[in-house]
Amino acid sequence: MARRLARTTVLSLIGLVVVGSATGALMSTDPPPAAPAVGPVVDTVARAERRVAEVPGDWRTLADLGLAYVERARSTGDPGYYPRAQSALERSTAVHPADNAPAELGFAALAAARHDFATALAHADRALTVDAYLAPGYGARADALIELGRYDEGFASVQRMVDLHPDASSFARASYTWELRGDTGRARAALERALAAAPDAASTTFALYQLGELAFGAGDVDGAGKRFDEGRARAPQDVTLRIGRARVLTARGQVDRALAEYKGVVTRLPNPGYLAEYGDLLAANGDPAAARAQYGLVRAGQRLLAAQGVNTDLELALFDADHDAPAAALESARAAYAARPTVFAADALAWALHVNGRSAEALPYAREAQRLGTRSALLAYHLGVIEAATGDRDGARTHLESALKLNPHFSVVHAPRARQVLATLGGAR
Repeated sequence: MARRLARTTVLSLIGLVVVGSATGALMSTDPPPAAPAVGPVVDTVARAERRVAEVPGDWRTLADLGLAYVERARSTGDPGYYPRAQSALERSTAVHPADNAPAELGFAALAAARHDFATALAHADRALTVDAYLAPGYGARADALIELGRYDEGFASVQRMVDLHPDASSFARASYTWELRGDTGRARAALERALAAAPDAASTTFALYQLGELAFGAGDVDGAGKRFDEGRARAPQDVTLRIGRARVLTARGQVDRALAEYKGVVTRLPNPGYLAEYGDLLAANGDPAAARAQYGLVRAGQRLLAAQGVNTDLELALFDADHDAPAAALESARAAYAARPTVFAADALAWALHVNGRSAEALPYAREAQRLGTRSALLAYHLGVIEAATGDRDGARTHLESALKLNPHFSVVHAPRARQVLATLGGAR
């Protein structure tokens, strides 16, 4: 889940930087770059700050500064930059209130980073009102629509972006649409095109990371490791690639090395999703006290995000459901599903209902989470466990087998439980 939301946020940012032939067929029925490392981001911020100090009325640079603050928040894990972004963007619109597409795109990125996708959509639409051929505007619009569960509209916006500007950013978004629909072949092909079109090292690193994640999600540990290593050769300290490597090391049984990698990452970037993974690996390997310490940091991080206007309902729902807070999980899951009824919100609500002993109510939501055909071991596992709890032994065996076949290493917590539940049903067929 953390990976998916991080990807959406990054795509919201990279689509605002415009990087053969028309590629409308890419998303037909026929067979994204990462944000820069901290140093370049600081340089971007510093340059923009100097410029607006010298020319306070430079509304375009103010808009650029707002976006740079959003990216700096992402790259440093410090949401305290969001208010600065808000201020810079508001100053830009105060100077130039009409037809300020750069500021509207900046506001869209800020809203997406805070997981306020309805607001992100409104700002993207305003930018497109100024310029109906603004490819990054369609990217921002697509991100918001997809996160609101309006998939057909979101996919169409990605297609429009690809048609207008077939670059690394649009290909990365196209990849995600295919991934959501369970077509990992087309998702991989689109990411390869993003990689080929990457205009800089950061874009290349992002594409390699996502290719590694696609491979890992399909159970191809060696393929994932190869992609992560390719990226690390270019950017050794990139935290996403280090997390990818930690997952590969875990899958290979190299637990001590995986723990060291996780520790190095969360020391540098205490992302709640990474902290939760680290804690789960500690718990699975006999160190519950250290795991609890990481879980405490997860909750502290979520509170910090919430204080800066970031909606964390969806992330909290799954975390609480898996870490002994079922009532809180259900409250968060209901709020998340009401705000954006995506397949992932449906899955979170299903799982929260299940851990509260309401599996019969959970089942329709777990099935709803399958509506796009997304190939996710976790979604299949949740459905299988819920089916087992409601007495559907055949359905449970089918979906638990599917989860473990798709990726036997999908979770250090849930993969072993999937095998345990499957064993009670008579084992794999």
